[in-house]
Amino acid sequence: METLQPNQPALRILMLPWLAHGHISPFLELAKKLSTNTNISIYLCSTPVNLKSINLDSNSFPHIHLTELHLPSDHHDLPPHLQTTKNLPSHLMTLLKTAFDQSSSSFSSLLVSLSPHLLIYDFLQPWAPLAASRLHIPSILFLPIASSASSFFCHHLLRPPHNQFPFFEIPKKSDSIATITKVTNGLSDSDRFLQCINNSTEFVAVRTFREIESKYIDYLSLLIGKEVIPVGPLMSTVGSDGAGEVLEWLSRKEKGSVAFVSVGSEYFMSESEMVELAIGLERCGLCSIWVVRFEGGDPRRPTGFTWDRGLVIEGWAPQKSILAHPSVGGFVTHCGWSSVMEGMRQGVPMIAMPLQLDQPLNAELMVELGVAVKVEREEDGGFRGEEVARCIREVVVGEEGEGVRRKAKEVARIMGCKEDEEIMVLKERIERLVVAAENKNGTVLFN
Repeated sequence: METLQPNQPALRILMLPWLAHGHISPFLELAKKLSTNTNISIYLCSTPVNLKSINLDSNSFPHIHLTELHLPSDHHDLPPHLQTTKNLPSHLMTLLKTAFDQSSSSFSSLLVSLSPHLLIYDFLQPWAPLAASRLHIPSILFLPIASSASSFFCHHLLRPPHNQFPFFEIPKKSDSIATITKVTNGLSDSDRFLQCINNSTEFVAVRTFREIESKYIDYLSLLIGKEVIPVGPLMSTVGSDGAGEVLEWLSRKEKGSVAFVSVGSEYFMSESEMVELAIGLERCGLCSIWVVRFEGGDPRRPTGFTWDRGLVIEGWAPQKSILAHPSVGGFVTHCGWSSVMEGMRQGVPMIAMPLQLDQPLNAELMVELGVAVKVEREEDGGFRGEEVARCIREVVVGEEGEGVRRKAKEVARIMGCKEDEEIMVLKERIERLVVAAENKNGTVLFN
C-alpha cells in the first residue's frame, strides 16, 4: 500500500479512474498537467496489472505516484492479470465491476493512509466520493468521455421520454441507452453515472474543449445544475515505443495514401465483421494497416482476403506514431473518445465505424464537426464491405472528401493551441476548492 512520502508537495490529489486503458490514459495525462505545478502531488490509483502497463518517466514526473488498489481475492474467475478491461472476455465484465465495487474498503484505507486533500474520480464508482466525504475530503468527477455523449445520456435519464435530444437524433441500431441501463451488483450504470455527478463538489471536469463542444458543455451544465469545466484534449506528447518496423513500412508509401484501421482494445470483432472489414480494405484499392485483436488471444484470420497491400498487426500497435506519420491519409476508427482525440490532434480525416457504448454518439459529433464520414449500417445493424470501401476511398482520395480532409487539418491547428489553457483554469478552481474545504475543517493547507 502506498504511504505518504517525506517532503511531498503541499497539495495531495488522489485519482481513481475506471479500470480501462481508455480511462486511465486521460487520468494520467491530467495528472501530468497538474503535477507540473511543483505544489501538487498526484497519487494515481488502479490495479497492479493496469499500473504495470503505464510507462511513466519518474524523473520527468517525480510528483506522480502509481498507487496499487487490490481487488478482493475471492473472485477466482478474475485473477490479477484480468483485473482490467483490456482483453477481458466479455462475460467477465460484470464480475470486474462487482470486484471493483467490493474494493471500496481497500480504497477507504488508502484515503486514510494518504490523507489527500482532493479526490478526482470516474463515473462508475459512486462509492468513491462517499468514502472521501466521510473523511471531509472534497471530490471532483472527471468525465473522460465527450460532453456530447455525457449530455445525451443525462438528457435521456433526466428529461421526460417525449423530449427529444436537441442536437442530433438517437443513432439507429445504437445500444448506447441499453448499455447505461445494465445492472451490476444491484446498481445500473445510469444510477452510477448520476450519483457520481451529484456527489461531485461544485463542478464536473470533462475531457474536451469549447471550440468543438461549446453547446454540449452548456447543455450538460444546464441538465446537471453544476458548472462543467473543460480540461482540454489531454494528449500525450510522448511517442510510442516499438514503432520502428511499422514506420519503416509507412515510409515506403506515398503521402496520405494509407488507411489505418483500429477498433480499440475492448471490442472483439465477430468473424463476420472481420470478413466484411477485410472485404472493404481489399476493395478500396488502397494500402492499409489493420490492428486485429482476438478474445482470449486465439488468432483467426478472416477468409477471402489477400494481404498484398496491407500490413496486419496483432494485439498492440503504436497508434500515436502511426497517426502522426504523413503517409497515413485516413483513420478507420471505432470512435472511442481517446482515438477520436488522437485522430483530430494529428489532423487525420476519419472513417467512423462505431461499435458500442458511447461510440455512436461520438460518431455523430465527428460528422457534425466535419472531420469524418460515417459507415452506414444495414437494416440488421451490420456493416458491409462495399460501404467500408466507399467511405475509405471518399475520405482518403475522393474529391468529395476534400472538405473532410481540410476540416481535419483545421481542427488539429485549434487543438494545438489548447494543450494548457484549460488546465490553468482547473488548477485555480482546485486550489480554491481545497482551501475552502481546509478552512471549513479548521486546518491549514499552505503552511
